[in-house]
Amino acid sequence: MSGGGRGRRRLGAAWRRRRPLRTRLALAATAAVALVAVGVCAAAFLVVRSALYEQLNLSLTQSARLAAQRNPDSGPGTLAGECRFLAAPACAEVVPADPAKDPAAPYLLPVDAGTRAVAAGRRAPFYTDVVHAGHPARMLTTDYAKGRALQVALRAGTVEDGIEQAAWWLALIGAGGVLVAAGLGYWVSRTGLAPVTRLTATAERIAATRDPRHRIELPPPGPPGSPAREDEITRLAGSFNTMLAELEQSVTAQRRLVADASHELRTPLTALRTNAELLARGERLTPEQRERASLALGRQLREVTGLVNDLIELARDEEPQPLVEQVRLAPLVEHCAAAARAHRPSVPVRVRVDEVVVAGVPARLTRLLSNLLDNAAKFSPAGAPVEVELVARAGGGAELTVRDHGPGIAAEDLPYVFDRFYRAGAARALPGSGLGLAMARQIARAHAAELVAEAAPGGGALFRLTF
Repeated sequence: MSGGGRGRRRLGAAWRRRRPLRTRLALAATAAVALVAVGVCAAAFLVVRSALYEQLNLSLTQSARLAAQRNPDSGPGTLAGECRFLAAPACAEVVPADPAKDPAAPYLLPVDAGTRAVAAGRRAPFYTDVVHAGHPARMLTTDYAKGRALQVALRAGTVEDGIEQAAWWLALIGAGGVLVAAGLGYWVSRTGLAPVTRLTATAERIAATRDPRHRIELPPPGPPGSPAREDEITRLAGSFNTMLAELEQSVTAQRRLVADASHELRTPLTALRTNAELLARGERLTPEQRERASLALGRQLREVTGLVNDLIELARDEEPQPLVEQVRLAPLVEHCAAAARAHRPSVPVRVRVDEVVVAGVPARLTRLLSNLLDNAAKFSPAGAPVEVELVARAGGGAELTVRDHGPGIAAEDLPYVFDRFYRAGAARALPGSGLGLAMARQIARAHAAELVAEAAPGGGALFRLTF
């Protein structure tokens, strides 16, 4: 490609980039409608022109037939008429094939080789546009008798005037169509891109304010039962609103996580600093006081380490993807129950399990069950059992229930028990960070399982894990 062609293409691309989408859409719609309007007007002009000339040709044919009937065997020369005037009858003359037989008087109409060819029978009849006496005329040359041709002419001024008038009217209509096309193009671009304009304004406002609560205004829904009438732009705006809602929820959860984490970390960090300061003045403490401070410092370090690890796992909001294997749940439940008994000897754990195999990650499932048993044992009074039941379900899958006989979960607390750092009023005095049940639900969802909490019949809390 030549340098000039590449330059023109670059200039065109730069022009398209500089012009806003609304302007380009308006120009495109205007050009499309204008082309249609101009094309229709041009086609109408050709149709009108053809019809007028067809009518004139028909008149010439009838005039030639009438002249031949009135003069069945006339010699060369003028037969009738002067077609210099609009109201005059048709001019008619006979032309021989042999120029030597021409009359002495000149012909009224032009005679050429085509006329001689028709007279000699070598050419078919034809129509010609001529100028007679300074005026436009239409002439028919046809066969008349052996060796002779008949020429008939009519003034074409009326036809020419009609064609010119039709051309002017169609040009005005075409110009009006272009103006209407420009208005329609502007209206189409303004109406069609209104949701995009609102979307752009909302995105710019969010970028400026960093507030994802803004939404794009959507058209009101139709009456109930009516079919949905949503175009692509409206669906785009709806998808953008959905994305903004997800973003707002994510930002809110992130802020809540940071606020809750800072609140939960403040107390153990304060205790750590206090014990560290005590140990720094170890010469003032007795050996028993130093040992208690050291033990407390180690315990608090373990609590903070566990809390930070749990925060890191929950902050990812997704489970790691190690290799999944077929896991036998019964031995896993027995192992977690034994660990719970060792951790809280005063709370018996009763287990009833079926043989069930599910696809999962053993370490993560162990963490899930341990959190559930830990939570149940923490709220159970001494001597009250924690009941664990694993049942195979008909058609595949399994259901695991963990029930305690503690105070249970208040109805107003049920929707929030799996939220991060949420702790009911009765649980605030107990140890824990409020992350165990949130982590349990996250692990359950990663294994395509459902974990719900409910009030147990007769008191206590019941957690139901369904695979």
